[in-house]
Amino acid sequence: MALSDPIKARPAFNRQTLLILSAAVILSAAMGIRQTFGLFVEPFSLDRGLPVTLIAFAIAIHNLVWGAAQPFAGAAADRYGAAPVVAFGAAAFALGLGIAAMAPSGIMLVLGLGVLVGIGISCTAFGVVLTAVGRETAPEKRSMAMGIASAGGSFGQVAMVPLAQIVSEYSGLSTALIVLALVMLAAAPFGLFLDGRPRLAAAEKEEAALPLKAALEQALGHRGYCLLTLGFFTCGFQLAFIATHLPGYLSLCHMPSGTGAKALALIGLFNMAGSWACGWLGGRYRQQHVLGWLYLIRGVAIAAFFLAPKSDSSVTLFAAVMGLTWLGTVPLTSGLVAKVFGVRHLGTLFGICFLSHQIGSFLGAWLGGLTFDLTGSYTLVWWATALASLMAAALHFPINDTPQVAAAPVQA
Repeated sequence: MALSDPIKARPAFNRQTLLILSAAVILSAAMGIRQTFGLFVEPFSLDRGLPVTLIAFAIAIHNLVWGAAQPFAGAAADRYGAAPVVAFGAAAFALGLGIAAMAPSGIMLVLGLGVLVGIGISCTAFGVVLTAVGRETAPEKRSMAMGIASAGGSFGQVAMVPLAQIVSEYSGLSTALIVLALVMLAAAPFGLFLDGRPRLAAAEKEEAALPLKAALEQALGHRGYCLLTLGFFTCGFQLAFIATHLPGYLSLCHMPSGTGAKALALIGLFNMAGSWACGWLGGRYRQQHVLGWLYLIRGVAIAAFFLAPKSDSSVTLFAAVMGLTWLGTVPLTSGLVAKVFGVRHLGTLFGICFLSHQIGSFLGAWLGGLTFDLTGSYTLVWWATALASLMAAALHFPINDTPQVAAAPVQA
């Protein structure tokens, strides 16, 4: 009979492994494709005669729509499961890329690359996919599992950026966007493996006493949740500005063609290690403290890169440091929300927190283009990006991470 215990343990292990791998595949497609948008700014401008400000605005709009739609996508996944939400999102994402590929005007570009991609990614990225991992994982392993899924998802950034660059160079902008749309559709069926209901059912029993409205009131009245939400704004601002405008900035610095694509791919490569490491650290140290140090390191790296002479070595070093701190904020932030408020309404509560991140993303992408068109330089935004890290660190260190009892009154 002793031999039956490992055999019984295997299905649960296999189910959780498949869950994490499926989450990584979906995140690879969604986040990897999104990471390619900076490569299309110059082709859209040169081939279709669109101003950089308009292209940056379309990319910025997808960030804003993503943030606005995320609480609703998270709530839908909380109620109906992740699979149907991922399927809907993949279809919207692919349609948006298809419209952008054929867009004859700025309005269609904003509709495709902005609105539809924003809706699509809200259903196929962290707020739905990563929270599904959080629901199905034991609390002591949650941060690590989210970190592994995020690390696996970073493979998409390594693969999608070179793919988009090569297809765009040899077959044109439109073909590259169509190929990316097909990749997104191919990842959609993996959403079926995100809904393992046994652990969620247990969580629902434990937290059933707190309905959604009460959970929202509790979270919005909690000082730590508000600080976490405000600090997440900085992450969005920094990442969107760098992902959208780093290739163009390196061109202004007279770096060789393809350096921007190489930098974005390196960010994705090092993000695989960074996300895993942040998940590991979040399981051993207080997650808000890890976040605070992460923002400080990121701020120093941004300021040093901007001030340093530009060379292949400085770009590589900057990409490596940014990659190590790139998306590690997500498993730490979502894990902290789960630790304090539980997993029953994790998709909704993380979605609201993520809205702040995406407002920052909107401003980072759009203000980068606007500042460049007005001044011919990215200097002001580079400094704002570096200084924002100090604000984020100051907000995260004092967060109280004491778990909230479902029936307890709201604590400040």
